[in-house]
Amino acid sequence: MTESTQVIQLGNPLLREKSIPVEDIHAPSCQQLIDNLITTVVRTDGVGIAAPQVAENYRLLIVASRPNPRYPHAPKMEPTPMINPEIIAHTGEVVKGWEGCLSVPGIRGLVPRYQTIEIAYNDRHGKLQKLELTDFVARIFQHEYDHLEGIVFLDRVESTYDMMTEAEYQQRIVKNSSAK
Repeated sequence: MTESTQVIQLGNPLLREKSIPVEDIHAPSCQQLIDNLITTVVRTDGVGIAAPQVAENYRLLIVASRPNPRYPHAPKMEPTPMINPEIIAHTGEVVKGWEGCLSVPGIRGLVPRYQTIEIAYNDRHGKLQKLELTDFVARIFQHEYDHLEGIVFLDRVESTYDMMTEAEYQQRIVKNSSAK
């Protein structure tokens, strides 16, 4: 049975640990974790989630971009499990964009990220995949990948002036972009 899992919050030391590789992708426990992460990211209006956010210290993340109340302009894609992912190349172009995090509720930050990245990962069937990601989806991947390294988005914010509450973000950024 697929279930939604509790998301741990900033301050929990598990968020700061570097994750270990998944050894057996086909294990029922791994497949159940994938299903639980997908359920959790959908239930919480996230666009991505990493295993460490549910207190599972494995190199496993889900990219699940879709429009929702937290990210109304997100592109739509199927939730994609990525096991033992790597960034294998990136462009030099870095852009700042607003990020939030299920483990850091109520805060948004303007975070610099690579515009385009090339990644490799194993899918839930163990097959090696390679993709080029750009723009918002590249941002999601980099944010979730940071969780595997014990990094949260606040660590990448360059100034406290680049932070705001979720309520202020919804009022200033989302409302103003929807009015255009």
